[in-house]
Amino acid sequence: MRSLAPGRTQGTLRCGNLVLPCALGRGGITSRKREGDGATPRGVYRLESGYFRPDRHRRPQTALRLAATQRDGGWCDAADDRNYNCFVRHPYPESAERLWRDDGLYDVVLVIGYNRRPRRRGAGSAIFMHVAKDGYAPTEGCIALAYADLLKVLARIGPATRLIVV
Repeated sequence: MRSLAPGRTQGTLRCGNLVLPCALGRGGITSRKREGDGATPRGVYRLESGYFRPDRHRRPQTALRLAATQRDGGWCDAADDRNYNCFVRHPYPESAERLWRDDGLYDVVLVIGYNRRPRRRGAGSAIFMHVAKDGYAPTEGCIALAYADLLKVLARIGPATRLIVV
C-alpha cells in the first residue's frame, strides 16, 4: 500500500488495484517528524490495529485486529508522559486525544506503526489512518480516506500489510 504526495496535503493511496484519493497532514510529508508539526511521516509502517464506533457501524471486514471504540478511549500526545503515543483512558491527567469523536473522523481509525517501538519523545504521536473530512481537508499528520474507501482498503489488508509513505 502506498501514499504518494510529497509537499502536498492531498495524495493518492494505492492498495493493490485500488487508487484512492486521500488527505495528508497540513505540513505535507516529512522525514523529520516532530510533535505538533502537522506533517505526515515519510517511511514504511505496519498498520498495527484499529478501532470502530459500534454505535454507528458494524465491525468492518478486515484481517486487522479491530476493537470497538469505548467512550473513555484516548491516545496520549504529551511528549513527556510515560504513555506518550499509546492508548490511554479518559479522564487522563496529560494531553490525550479522544478516540470517541462526534465528527465521524474516527468512526474507523487505524493505528499506523509510526514512533511506536521504540518511542522517541517529541517525534510525533497519534498518526492514524481515519475517515477524511469533506473535500479531503488536511489532517494533523494522519492519512484520511472517504469512509467507503477506508472500508475497501480494510477488506484487502492484514497484519503483514505495509504502508509506504513517499
